[in-house]
Amino acid sequence: MKEEEKEALKGKIAEKIKQTELEIIDLKELTKPISPENSIGRVSRMDAINNKSVAEAALRSSQRKLGQLKLALSKIDSPDFGLCSRCKNPIPPARLMYMPESSKCVRCADR
Repeated sequence: MKEEEKEALKGKIAEKIKQTELEIIDLKELTKPISPENSIGRVSRMDAINNKSVAEAALRSSQRKLGQLKLALSKIDSPDFGLCSRCKNPIPPARLMYMPESSKCVRCADR
């Protein structure tokens, strides 16, 4: 990977980290407990509980992605960065720009 590609990727990762952190803040707000004293009706309460469950799953996914992005940023200067963790072939730079947290090439990720 060329040095200018690495610099562009560092900027992209930093941008995605910031975006994911903001997303986590929003999702934490959506996963707060639903207080029973709210008189929203039985069906509305069930909808609220379901929406809370969906938000909790999205929160876990975002937290996992944030960890992967931070790990990618910490490893970007290592010699094996950009190599597939499974087959050791280079991951295309376009894939890394789109999904900087990916550690596998497209072929290995599909398996």
